[in-house]
This record gives sequence, structure tokens and C-alpha cells, in this order.
Amino acid sequence: MFNIARNELHRLFLSPLAWVMLALAQVLLAYLFLTHIDYFSSIQARISAIPGAPGVTEMVAMPLISNAAIIILLITPLLTMRSIAEERRNETLPLLSSAPLSSTQIVLGKYLGNLAFFVLIALLTLLMPVSLSVGTSLDWYQLSAGMLGLLLLIASFTAIGIFMSSLSRQPTIAAVSTFALLFLLWIIDWAGNSNAGFSVLSWLSLLNHFEPMTRGQINTEDLSFYLIVIVTFILLTIRRLDRERLD
Repeated sequence: MFNIARNELHRLFLSPLAWVMLALAQVLLAYLFLTHIDYFSSIQARISAIPGAPGVTEMVAMPLISNAAIIILLITPLLTMRSIAEERRNETLPLLSSAPLSSTQIVLGKYLGNLAFFVLIALLTLLMPVSLSVGTSLDWYQLSAGMLGLLLLIASFTAIGIFMSSLSRQPTIAAVSTFALLFLLWIIDWAGNSNAGFSVLSWLSLLNHFEPMTRGQINTEDLSFYLIVIVTFILLTIRRLDRERLD
């Protein structure tokens, strides 16, 4: 399993697309980070006298983490699309399935390899707000809660991307399908907010469970939701490969 994860991560770093996505993500996040700092500096004098005024964590770090979540949502389909779809297209999936590895080991290996790449993006993003601790004080609890939410969100994105990749022979179709499903689960909360009878749609929203963590709130309901999403899509991918192996 770990050999597959290492090979998957190695294959990502051999791909120019992965390097381009990594570079673009960091450049864009760095620009947004500097923009948030500039805005906070411009209003700091006016809000400093207000009791309970938001600090640098709320005004800079949390918006940056929210921006990182959106950027990773956009690039996840482009990087996970090749995980299984390309193996099937290149006729190497039967060879991999015939190895002395279970479908669980194959899926978890590919999942962990892709997840490691996205976690790297999150950690590089974290260095930006952490650097502010040199000259100001941060709310470390809120920052930790926000990063936990981002990591759980990334893990969910990756599980969904791997599953969609297992359904197709064409990486492009897998990418489009992954983006459509992720975007749907991101905005489904809009319908939930418009009508009280759609509370189930609100519960299904990835964004609805992420936002409380950016405010420093860690709820068992939100943690359970992300764990359910991750486990469900991993199990669906394993079942898909098992069925294909039997055929």
C-alpha cells in the first residue's frame, strides 16, 4: 500500500501539470495573503478602539485558508483524474489488479499518494499566516481549527476524486465529473438555506461543515460528516475495483 502511495506521489511530481498547479496555487495564495495584510493594515487604526475587534487571525489567516479551500477544489479534479482512469486507459489496471495486492491496498495507496500532494499545498499555505507570529500575536486555537477543517476538506476532495476516476477510462471525463460533484456539494447549501424543509441539503454541504472551523468551532457533527464522506467514497472505489476484478 505504501509503495503504491510512494509511486503515486512520485508520478505526480514527474508530471509538469502537478508542478504548474503547485506553483500557480502558491503564487495566487501569496498574492491573496498580501492583499489581506494590506487591507488589515489599512483598517487596523479604525478598529483598534472597538472592543472585541477582529484581529489578524480573523482578518488575514482565516480568509487565506478559505481561499486555499477554493483553489484546491479547482485543482483536485486535474490531479486525481489520472489515478485510476489512466491506468484503465493504458491497460495497466489489469496488471495492477493481478499483483498480490487487495483492492483495498490499491485504493488506499493511490488515495494516500494524492492526499500527500494536497497536504503539501496546505502546509505551504500555513507557513504564510504563521510567519505573522514574528511581529504579532495569533489565535493559535482558531488557526489550528481552520487548518483541521482544510485538511478534512482536502481528504474529502481526494476521496471523491479517486472514486470518480475509477468510473471512467478517460481522465478528462473523470476530471469534469469530479469538478461537477465537488461544486455541487459545495453550493448545495444554497438550496438548504432557501427553504427550511431542505435541512438535509444543508447537512450535505461541504462548505457548511467547513465554515464553523474557520471560526474556531470544532463540532463532532462536522468531524463525523467528513469522516463519513471519506470512508464512503473510499469504500465505493474499493467496491468498483473488486467488481471489475471479478469481471
